[in-house]
Parts: sequence; structure tokens; C-alpha cells
Amino acid sequence: LEEDIVEGLSGMEDSACTSGFSVMIKESCDGMGDVSEKHGGGPAVPEKAVRYSFTVMSVSVLADEQEEEVTVFTEPKPNSELSCKPLCLMFVDESDHETLTAVLGPVVAERNAMKESRLILSVGGLPRSFRFHFRGTGYDEKMVREVEGMEASGSTYVCTLCDSTRAEASENMVLHSITRSHEENLDRYEIWRTNPFSESVDELRDRVKGISAKPFMETQPTMDALHCDIGNATEFYKIFQDEIGEVYQKVKPSREERRSWRAALDKQLRKKMKLKPVMRMNGNYARKLMTQEAVEAICELVPSEERREALRELMTIYIQMKPVWRATCPAKECPDQLCRYS
Repeated sequence: LEEDIVEGLSGMEDSACTSGFSVMIKESCDGMGDVSEKHGGGPAVPEKAVRYSFTVMSVSVLADEQEEEVTVFTEPKPNSELSCKPLCLMFVDESDHETLTAVLGPVVAERNAMKESRLILSVGGLPRSFRFHFRGTGYDEKMVREVEGMEASGSTYVCTLCDSTRAEASENMVLHSITRSHEENLDRYEIWRTNPFSESVDELRDRVKGISAKPFMETQPTMDALHCDIGNATEFYKIFQDEIGEVYQKVKPSREERRSWRAALDKQLRKKMKLKPVMRMNGNYARKLMTQEAVEAICELVPSEERREALRELMTIYIQMKPVWRATCPAKECPDQLCRYS
């Protein structure tokens, strides 16, 4: 990165930029799935692997006697695998909390040491001091639950960001806020471990809101573009079924009725869009479903012209807004949509 940093410093007084450098690092960790040999007897190690990697997102500097930081380097393709450097590849099952903790323990210790210290490097012929800031955003839900000590995704405590249970979430789909934090998870684990109020298992579990293992890595709440697509498509898939069955005219449709609406939708999507029904929504299905072409096919099954127009309009708005969560930098790439998004 030396050339990029020196280029970013051009026009600034060299001697004023020897300290005050801040480096923002994105951390990622994910399971790589089954890596077993398909033939022959391999070594006695787990047949799954986990990769821990990092991306240098930006480097900024606060020059002497200046009040604002100046960004001297920004990673142009932060989501590219070319900028994502593997730090640790390990034979371990990501569901094995104890082994994962043991293997990643030294990485976490090193990271904590780096947060509290400065690295002095010679850049452009002068020694310069760098501080590191880590953002653990490259984790999927399964890994967040693993490293933050939460129960697995089948838990009553359905959210990794707040304390909602499944029942509470189904009653309230809108008014939520991020309340969980790494520090609170650590405190709750101590309560789970020591049970200071001598409560029953159910009472204790309710008190700690599903924290049952020691959190060992801090993560930042994020939503990646793929899962935005999947979440939105899942909701639209339900809306399409309801519109085919004109659910707004019915008091309480039976399970058989709902099943017939879904079958009709699946049949039409297979016929017109070559989309085979899936057990669980995936990215490719979601992207094909959320198109004007798909809506036109579905509108053939919707009896009311007024509802057909509403569906077309809804999809038009969705497609217009899509760049907001697909873009690398929405403020630069699609500022108009970003303003309208909220």
C-alpha cells in the first residue's frame, strides 16, 4: 500500500504527516464447508474448514495542527476476494465452539494488542505511526451466533441484534432497535455461568436472552446485499401468493387454500421464468423473482386489474431502490435513490 499512501499524501506537508494515521480493517470469518477427500484415507482432522481474513478498507491521517482527518487511501473494491487477505485457514467445524475458540484465541489476542498499540513503518522515506481500528462485519448469522456466545439459529431468541423472541417478533414486525452488544453478551455469560440469583434453567435463560457460551470476538451489526435480496424476495413471494388468492377479500383462508395459491405461483414461475420451486430462498432465485418480467407473469394469475397495477408499481419502486443496498458506496453511486430510500 506504500505507493497508494504516498500518492494520497501528495499536496500535504510531508513532515506534518508522520503520526496520526488510522487504518480501518474489515474482518471476515466464515466456514468453507466440506473439504474432505473424496477418495483415499486422509488425516484424522475435521473434514470442514474455516477461513479468517481481513481487508484494509481505508487509511486516513490527521496532520499536525489540523482538526479533520484526510483519507489518503480507500479500497476501490472492498467486496472483491482480491482485496480480502486470508490470515488463518484452519481445519475445524465452525459449529465446534471449543475448538474454534482455541484456534482463533491467538488471533483475537493479537488483534486486541494491535488496538492498544501503534505500528511505526517507513513510508515514503519517513517513519510514520499507524493505529488500527477493527470492524467485524464479514460474519454471517451462524458465525455471529458462534463467536458472540449465542444459541444456534433455531433458538427462541430469533435475533442477533436485539432480545426479541420468535413470538414477540411475529407480533411486532416494525418497531425494533439494536440493543445487543459484545460487552452485554459477556456480562450475560457471567450470569449464565454463575447463576447469582439461584434461578431455574428457564428463568436463567430468560434473564440472559439466549447467551450460553463465552463470547470471544466482537462483531458489528450488518446486513449484506445478498441477504437483503433474499429477505425482500421472501416477503414478495408471500405477497404474490396472497394476491393470487385475493386474500384481502377473505377473513381467514384455510391451509388448503394457501397451499393451492402457492402451487399456482410455483407452476406459473416454472412455466414463464424457468424457476423451479426451492425449499429455501437463495440469491439466484431471489434476483430472478424480483424483476418486471416475473411480475408480468404473476399478474396473469391476479384477477383484479387494480391489484395488478399496484403490484407492477411496487416492483418498479423496488427495482429503482435496489442500487441503495447493492452499491459499494451508495452516497456516491446513487445519491438520489439514497435520499428517497428512507
